[in-house]
Amino acid sequence: MYNIVLLEPEIPNNTGNIIRTCAATGAKLHLIKPLGFEITDKHLKRAGLDYFEFAKVSIYENLEDFKSKNKGEYFFSSTKASKVYSDMPFSDNCYIFFGKETKGLPERLLKENYDRAFRIPMLEGIRSLNLANSVAIVIYDALRRKGFEKMQIKGKLTEV
Repeated sequence: MYNIVLLEPEIPNNTGNIIRTCAATGAKLHLIKPLGFEITDKHLKRAGLDYFEFAKVSIYENLEDFKSKNKGEYFFSSTKASKVYSDMPFSDNCYIFFGKETKGLPERLLKENYDRAFRIPMLEGIRSLNLANSVAIVIYDALRRKGFEKMQIKGKLTEV
C-alpha cells in the first residue's frame, strides 16, 4: 500500500478528488493541517462523492505530528526537483508528499530531502499541474510498475 501525504492542502475539490483516487487505488491519504477547508466541506464531499467509505484517511495537527506517527521512506513532489517521478524507487508503504496548491512544499523540507524529491515533466514556462492530477499521475505509475497487483484490470460491457 502506498501513502499519499498532502501538506496543508487548500482546495477542497482537489482533496475530494484525491480521496476518490486513493479509494480506487488502495492508497492511504494523510492530511497535515492546517487545511484550507473543513473536512465536512460540501465541495470536498461533492468531489469525493460516495468514496469516503472506501478511503483510508488520517489527519495530523502538523508535520511533526505526522513524522512521529509514520516512519518509513519519504518522497517529495516538487517542480523544483531535478529528478523525474518515473525514476523514483517507490516502495510498498512509502510516503509520497505533495504540497499546498499555491506554494508547493516548503523549500526547507525539499533541501533536507532533495535526493528523494521528484518532479513531473512539463513544458518550459508552465508553473505547475493541478494537485489532484499530479497525485493520480504518480500513484498510477507506481502501481503500473508493480503490475497493478490486486487491481481489477479488465472491465466488461453492460449493454450487450
